[in-house]
Amino acid sequence: QVQLVESGGGVVQPGGSLRLSCEFSGGTFSDYAMGWFRQASGKERELAGAISWSGELTLYGDSEEGRFTVSRDDDKNMVFLQMKDLTNEDTAVYYCAAGSHVDFDSKQYEYWGQGTQVTVSS
Repeated sequence: QVQLVESGGGVVQPGGSLRLSCEFSGGTFSDYAMGWFRQASGKERELAGAISWSGELTLYGDSEEGRFTVSRDDDKNMVFLQMKDLTNEDTAVYYCAAGSHVDFDSKQYEYWGQGTQVTVSS
C-alpha cells in the first residue's frame, strides 16, 4: 500500500520561503505522477504543483506559477515543493498526492498524505 508522509511545514513570515518534502513508500515511485495540493480554511482543495512520473512535465496553479517549484528525486523516493515570496494567501494545509498522471483535479490522484500546515504570518 502506497504511503505518503509530508514534512517541512511551519510558520513563515510574508515574503519568506519554505520547502516541503514528501516521502513515498509501498510502491514503485517512478510509476506515479506526484502532486501537491493545498486547502485553506473554508476553501476547496486546489493544485499547488504537480510533476509527471518522468519529471518532464509540471503543472502549477495560477497563483503559484513562478513562485512554487515542484521536483522529485527518484533515488530517494521523494517529491519536494519549494515555495518563495509567500503571502498570507498561501496559508493552508498542504497535501502530497500520487496518481497515474498529472492533473489539476484532485480526484485523479489515488493516494494522499496526511498533510502539513503552512502558516504565513508576521
